[in-house]
Formats: sequence, C-alpha cells, structure tokens
Amino acid sequence: MNSHQRIITMCLSAACSVALIFFAYLFFAQKEKSEIRLAGDRQLQIIALDLESVLERYETLPYSISYLPLAAQVLANPADKALVQQLNLTLQDMQQQAKVAAIYLMDAQGLTIASSNWNSAQSYIEKNFSFRPYFQDAMVKGGGAGHFYGVGNTTSIPGYFISQPVHASAAQRSHSAPVGVITVKISLDEFQKSWRSNNEPIALTDRNGVVFLSNRDEWRYRSLRLLDKDVLNDIQATLQYSGKPVTAISSLPKKDQAGFGDYLTRPIGRLGWQLMLFPDESKVVQAGVQAAVISMLLLVLAATVAGVYYQRRRRIEERQAAAIALQRAADELELKIAQRTGDLILANMQLEEQFNKLQTTEQVLRSTQNEMVQTGKLAMLGQMAAGITHELNQPLTAIRAFADNAGTFLQRGKTDEAIANLQHISDASARMGSIIAQLKGFARKSSGQLGAVDVCSAVHASIAMLQSDIERLKVEVQLAMPDKVLVLGDSVRIEQVLINLLRNALDAVETSAVRKIEVLLELSDAHVSLQIRDSGAGLPEDVITHLFEPFFTTKPSGKGLGLGLAISSSIVQAMNGSLHAGNHIQGGAQFVIRLPVLPE
Repeated sequence: MNSHQRIITMCLSAACSVALIFFAYLFFAQKEKSEIRLAGDRQLQIIALDLESVLERYETLPYSISYLPLAAQVLANPADKALVQQLNLTLQDMQQQAKVAAIYLMDAQGLTIASSNWNSAQSYIEKNFSFRPYFQDAMVKGGGAGHFYGVGNTTSIPGYFISQPVHASAAQRSHSAPVGVITVKISLDEFQKSWRSNNEPIALTDRNGVVFLSNRDEWRYRSLRLLDKDVLNDIQATLQYSGKPVTAISSLPKKDQAGFGDYLTRPIGRLGWQLMLFPDESKVVQAGVQAAVISMLLLVLAATVAGVYYQRRRRIEERQAAAIALQRAADELELKIAQRTGDLILANMQLEEQFNKLQTTEQVLRSTQNEMVQTGKLAMLGQMAAGITHELNQPLTAIRAFADNAGTFLQRGKTDEAIANLQHISDASARMGSIIAQLKGFARKSSGQLGAVDVCSAVHASIAMLQSDIERLKVEVQLAMPDKVLVLGDSVRIEQVLINLLRNALDAVETSAVRKIEVLLELSDAHVSLQIRDSGAGLPEDVITHLFEPFFTTKPSGKGLGLGLAISSSIVQAMNGSLHAGNHIQGGAQFVIRLPVLPE
C-alpha cells in the first residue's frame, strides 16, 4: 500500500469513526429521553388519580346538602335569626366532618345568608358572590352543579368550588327556578405541598392555560402562553385570581423559568384542567455524551489493536526477509535463527495458555456476580413480604377484638362503650391506612420525618388495643410513669413496638400462676427508658442472643413468624433509640426501650 492509498484509508476510517460516535450519541440520548418520559408519565398518572379521587369524593356533598329542608326554610325566612343560626351550626358541623374549607348558602341574588364560617373574622355572611360562574351555573333553571376554581374574594385563599341549586321543595326541583345555591369550597393545598418533594416542575392549569397549582411558586397565576384580551377580561370579571394580572411564564427572569420546556400532560376534572409534568431532560445530553465517549474509547482501542497488528505483520515480514538473508549465510547463523523461532513459539503458547485462564476466570466471576445479585433480590422480596404481612396483622387483630367487644356491649345495651370500641376500630383502620400509605412511598417518596410523640399516651393506647386479651387472661397491668413525656419519634411505629412487646408479655404469663405485667418509665436528661416486665418463666440464656434475629421464635408453629422483635428493633433504631432484652432480678422477662427526649 503506497502513501496515497494509506492517506485515503485513514480519512475513510476517521469519517466512519465520527459517524459511529455521532450515531451512538443520538441513539443513547433518545433512549434516555424515552425512559425519562416513560417514568414521568407513570408518575403523572399516579398524581392524576389522586387528584381525580379528591375532586370526585366531594362531588355529591353539595347535592345532598341542597335537599336539607332547613336550607329551603332559611331561604323562605331569611329574617328568622334563630333558624339561620341553626343552619350555620349545621353547616359548620358538616364542614368539620367532611374536612372541607367552607360550606355556605346564597339566596337567588347571590347574597350569603348562612355559612360554616359564620363566627370567623373572614365570614361569608352578607357577602355577594353573584358574579362567580359557579353561582350563575347553578341558578339556571333546570341546571345542575356549578364548578369553579379561584382565589377567595373574602379570604384570599384559593379553592375548588362545587355548587348545587336549592329549590323550595323536592317536588319542584325539576320544573321550578332555584331559590338559592349551596356551595362547597375545597382546598387543594395538600397536593401543592406534596409536590414540593419532587424536583421536576409540576403544574395544574385551567382551560386557558393559567397555572393555579404548582411546586414552583413563581409559576402560580402565570400562563403557559400569552393570553388574548378577551380571556384576560373574563378572568378579571370573575375575580378568579383575585384581580392579579396574569402574565406568561416566559416573561419571568431566566432563573425562574428553569425547568419550563417540553411537558407531559393529562386532563383533570370537569373544567378542562390539564395536569402537567416537566421532565428533567438534563440527563439526556449526559447519556449521549457518555455513549459517545465510550464509543470513542472503543474505537481508540480498536485502532490501537489494529496498529499493533500492523506492526506485528511488518515485523514478521522483516523476520522472513532476514531469515532468507541469513539462510544464505553460515549454518551457525541458521541454527541461531531456528533457536530464536522456537523461543517465540514457546512464548506464544504461554501467552495463549494465560489468555485461556483469564477467560475462564472471567466467566466464573460473572456467574458468581449474577448469583449474588439474584440472591440479594430474593432476600429483599422475602423481607418486604414478611414485614408487610406482620405490620398489617396487628391492627387487623385489634379490629377483630374491638368488633367483638362492640357486639357484646350492644347486646348488653352499653351504647357508649360500643361507640368507643367502634372509634378504636376506626383508629386501627386509620393505622392500617398509614401502613399501606407507606407502600406508595415506592412511587411518591414518603417524608419519614420524626416528630413529637407522647410516649405515655402511646402506652395507654397500646394497652387499650389489648384490653380484651388482658381481661380474658385476668392479667394485672401496673403502670409507673408520669402523665406526659415527649420523645422524638413516630407515634404509629412506637405503638406498634409497644403492642408487640405487650403481646409477647401476655403470651409469657398465660400459663403462670401470677399473671402480672409492669410498665415503668424512667426519665434522664437525654433519653427515656421504658421497661416492660412480665411474671412469666423468663428467657433462656441461649435464646437471648438470637432473640432479635429474623424468623427466630420460641413460639409453636402457627403462633408467629419470628419477625416481631426483629422489626421492633429496626423501628426503634430508626428513631435513634435501642431495644434490649433480658431477665429481671425478681424473675420474668424484661424488655427496655430507650428513646431520645424531644429537644426543647
């Protein structure tokens, strides 16, 4: 190959290398972009389902309230203050039970005559909302519900308004004009707070493209694009955003526009809302650059190997030429050449043997690595499944016990005690809900923050959970602790640990002659020491060392999985505390929980 051909070959190789690097950049950048958008779409679907469920949950509330005879009576007699006050109190109770922002009644002119916030400094009483679309939609003869989102004209607090017409009587509902409008205001601030944990911008826009909920405060009440004059006039006329001027996000400073670009969207609700997520595509370029760099390194490696091969061929050719020349020389030189050739063959065999060993070692390493990864996956799945089963088992047991007690109390005519047990069932259900909510932390990460917990209240609540078993076994429970001690922890998980330890204590004293459980609390400067003692047979020394190991249990088959103490120890350690087990000097087992005192 002459020099001209060599130059052409090098130029073609360089062009192919550049094309390959560019293709690798485009391919992996596009792949990363697809994965980011797919993950964003899944996240957007979860957020949309949560938001839709909240909007639909309250859809029938104003419709039900509009059938209250008391509402029609107040509209017929607005001067009757006693009747109006009765409706105020009724709406206030409904608002507190439904956990909405406000419920209020307006007459046919839009004047508020009764409201759940009647005794608030920002009361709606005597306020006229006839300019709001939700009032106008509900007042249309034969019309249905009205829907609107806006900033409160009185409270300056944004909310979602659902309205229903009120008629003089149910019989006239289909053919007469409404005599008033009942409206429910719902706050969506909890969604905005939960979105703040997401690094990617999330926005909820109205039908005009105006952002009214977002984890970017500077985007709120800004439009995705420039709005025409008619739309702006309509927004100002309804005071939807409290008269604030609505400008485009593009008019913000560059630093406040960070993240604004391509977005994923889903329709929400009945008002043409759009839920938007702006995926962070900064990793797209990074993935493309990484792929390009790796491709370039591989090409450099290939070029190096090719150069070595080319040099080796030249060396072989030179040796052959030298061998021919030496063949013509003396026999002594020929012998030396033959000897050197033999050395080279031996060296090549040794290199080949080492290369084969290296390949075998690499295969063993890859096989071992895959087995370790698979084993880790199986172990993690096992721990998660067992942990979730155990955490849900305790509140389910409590619900069953309280349900039995409630039935017994109802048979005996003890309504108050039955109601108290039903409230305990509700609390246990809420606790199960909080446990299940932690599973959702796998798609929208839970905060996991520790807070102030009254450990004395947690002890009383845990004992109440097990009261039926305590009475059934005739166990004496002695408490020695102050009225209130605050620690830094998680109330649900502290009660879970206490219930598990008290349950173990009940099992321990079940066959004892003296059935007694003691709960003692000692307070130091930095820690609270909570001791749970029983009058059972105690713990064998060889059992104590394995007590907190997963799946280790001394109970017979079917009585437990051996996970309770292991999980309890992990929970306490997560709250910067410790859990120890041993035998008390007076006999019986003793468990000691140490938790940090809440700083002032």
